[in-house]
Amino acid sequence: MEIGSKLKNARKEKGITQEHAAELLDVSRQTISNWENNKSYPDIISVIKMSDIYSVSLDHLLKEEKSMKQTYQEFLEESTNTVKAKRNLGEIILISTYFIIWVVAMIAVWQTRGPMTAGLDIIFKWILLPLFLLVSTVIVAKNDYWGKGNWFCIIAAAITFLTVPYTEFVEEMGTATFTFRFPNFTYMVVGVIVSICGIGIGNLWRKKNFSKEKSKNNV
Repeated sequence: MEIGSKLKNARKEKGITQEHAAELLDVSRQTISNWENNKSYPDIISVIKMSDIYSVSLDHLLKEEKSMKQTYQEFLEESTNTVKAKRNLGEIILISTYFIIWVVAMIAVWQTRGPMTAGLDIIFKWILLPLFLLVSTVIVAKNDYWGKGNWFCIIAAAITFLTVPYTEFVEEMGTATFTFRFPNFTYMVVGVIVSICGIGIGNLWRKKNFSKEKSKNNV
């Protein structure tokens, strides 16, 4: 059984709510929820306090009988490092993928001069890049990457969208006209709007999940 399940069971057997446990441990209720759902792990001091509050032994909370070779500190450090590594990997993959798509869009738009321009605008500028920006900002807000710093995604979106130029290729009566404007302030506004929507959706999603967990854990 994982440590989160043990903490949750011990608290419920003691008849203590998450709110009361949070008060006794001087942490937020969300922190208690994260511990019990294995989204993060408590430090050794908090574990000792919970052992006293819940009237259970440290061995029961942290150890399986066959894994007594590790110290409690080693166990917690290993568990915490695993959670952090997975979270950091998710952030790196998300950022890398967004910038790869942005670079591809930039290359396509900057290098193309001809009838394909209109098609590339639709594919890269009005479908692929905005859609992935929306998905990325939703994921960032939903998983609370960087805490309140996730609003910096708006600045990043503004900069990346500003650098995608406006291009238009028109051919009428045998005459070809190519229009190219940089920086693209109109497209920057699109990036800002999309990122704000994504962060808003992600925050609402996270709050909804938070409410569900709260109801579930207080049953």
